[in-house]
Amino acid sequence: MESVLLDTPSGIGARLGWDPKLPEHDRKRILARQIISARMGVEEKAVRIHREAPAQFGFHTQLFAEIDEKELPLEIRTASFRGATVAVVADDGVQLGIDLRDTQPDEATLADMRKHSHMVNIDDMSALLSHWTKVQAVREADGRGVRMKPEYVRLDLSKHKGWIPDRPVHYSLVDLSRDGWIITLAYSNES
Repeated sequence: MESVLLDTPSGIGARLGWDPKLPEHDRKRILARQIISARMGVEEKAVRIHREAPAQFGFHTQLFAEIDEKELPLEIRTASFRGATVAVVADDGVQLGIDLRDTQPDEATLADMRKHSHMVNIDDMSALLSHWTKVQAVREADGRGVRMKPEYVRLDLSKHKGWIPDRPVHYSLVDLSRDGWIITLAYSNES
């Protein structure tokens, strides 16, 4: 699998990888292992990536990392779209959300984006995709994901901060787009 390091804020590591022949779960683990091995200064084979067991139907499992059977205090988030995956790793306690998509949404996704967007000009595809990835990243960072309607997400005028009004946390938004993929990172150290 080919992968590239993404330019992220200090203390956060991210990689984008693509290989349509490799299963999504394998891509997630490989990318997380690459980030963590570089971060910890160990060989990739020393890092074990595992996921928690699903607690219920629809539960999105989290990835965890171990070295020498000791769990590392890290937050790991991933997003996949078609044959691409992005993985993000930060210190424990940093709230992370990531969204990944290409520039060609299918009709169902496009209709959903237009229906739930606060944008005035919903026909500007570039602006709509940028807005949508920011909204999705905030939803993921919030932790409620799809249980939180996208129209509840608020963005500041510069579109560098996002939040959901019922919680006091504000997320910094960073564009990590690369190689034709639209990628947005939302993160916060607030609790």
